[in-house]
Parts: sequence; structure tokens; C-alpha cells
Amino acid sequence: MTATPRIAFLASHTDDAQRALAVLSARHGQHEPGDADVLVALGGDGFMLQTLHRHGALGKPVYGMKLGTVGFLMNQYADAGDGLLERLAAAEPAVLRPLEMVAQTESGATFGSLAYNEVSLLRQTRQAAHLRIDLNGQTRLDELICDGVLVATPAGSTAYNFSAHGPILPLGSAVIALTPIAAFRPRRWRGALLKADTEVKFRVLDPYKRPVSATADSHEVRDVVEVMIRESRDRTVTLLFDREHNLEERMLIEQFTSG
Repeated sequence: MTATPRIAFLASHTDDAQRALAVLSARHGQHEPGDADVLVALGGDGFMLQTLHRHGALGKPVYGMKLGTVGFLMNQYADAGDGLLERLAAAEPAVLRPLEMVAQTESGATFGSLAYNEVSLLRQTRQAAHLRIDLNGQTRLDELICDGVLVATPAGSTAYNFSAHGPILPLGSAVIALTPIAAFRPRRWRGALLKADTEVKFRVLDPYKRPVSATADSHEVRDVVEVMIRESRDRTVTLLFDREHNLEERMLIEQFTSG
């Protein structure tokens, strides 16, 4: 990256983020994402995910600054953005590979989406979901009765997956987490750690009586009958983090923090 990179500042709709956008673009200039050397996202983790979904195909590195409620994927925001160019020059990259979801619905439609955090399947009604789980074409669990189930990337393992008592995965581990949500049968099944290139397929066993939705990050598909998930083979994104508090260090700290 050059000493004076072309920056595209992107901001959430919160007042704080919009004020920061005005200050930073006045100080450093503003470029369109396609013309920029780096994207700077101003907001929380939700806005970071929006940025990755909207602009990830450009292949530009993304540096987040926390101006939202949750900022696990963000760096701290300094007043008026002081030292931004120096921070960008010294930042450490973290390369993330998203999951690909292909969901088929009971109407026969097929929907595809990417997930940088996780793909989750959830029951749509008071009835528990009944799911079959296949790995690389082989049935591994004939019937999982649960509120839901999810597949998480290492970067997303500290989010919904961790709240569902799934494991935190180190970056670069080439592993994904398969984690049940309130499993009823098998009651003691806690999920599995899988090689990242594993193709995971969920089959909804009773989609009419027990409908299920599938969500890739924030993209929801209702009334699914089959969902295939695998790590993307051709899409990566690069996040930039300050050296003193990079993403790998945050994930390690999270595992030794109680409460």
C-alpha cells in the first residue's frame, strides 16, 4: 500500500459514524470503492459484514473502525481519525474465506449466498426442526431434533456459534464448526469440528409440519428443504488490524475471558 493510499470511507447510518465520515473524508479525500486502494468501514460488526457482502468481490483490503455497538472485527476509532495513514501502513492483514450456502425451498426455488460469519438453520414455528446431516455425501446423523444448527467460520466462531456453546476456532486453522442449537435428540450431541473443505448438507425431514429457515449472515431464506454449505473456493477478503490488537489476539483473549 502506498504512503498516501486512495481511501473509500463507508459509514453506517448512526450519527457517530456519519460525523466520522465527514471528518475523515474532508481530511483524506474520498474515492469510490472500485477506485480505492483500501476501504475504511465506520460502524460496528454488522456494518462490516454489510461492507464485505457489498464490496468483497472488489478484492480491496478493509480496515474497520469501531463506531457501533459491537466491534470484534473493528479497530478502535481515534478522535478525528488521527494517525490513520500510519495505522493503515502498519496494519496486519487477516485473510478470511467465506462459506457458500445453496438453499432449496419447498417451492423448488434455489438461493445462493455467502457467509463470512456463519450459516444457521432455525425452526420457523413452535415445532422443533428435524434434520438429517450429510458430510461429503455420507449421512453422519440420521435425525437431529433441535431448535436449529449452524456452521461457522473461524472468524465467525466468536459470534452466534460461541453463544450456542460452540468452539472458538483459530484463524488459519482450516476448520469449520458444526454446532447444534438447543439439541433435543441426540440430547448430548455437542456438534463437530470439520475440515474446511467438507461439504455439509442438511435435509429437512418434515418441512411442511416443521418448517425451517436458513440464514447466511443476514440473508434469510424461508421454508428450505435442503441446504448445502461449503467453504468458498474462489473468494477471499482481507481485513486489516492494528498490530497491538489484531484479530488473532482478540480470539485468543476471548477464550480466556469469562462471563
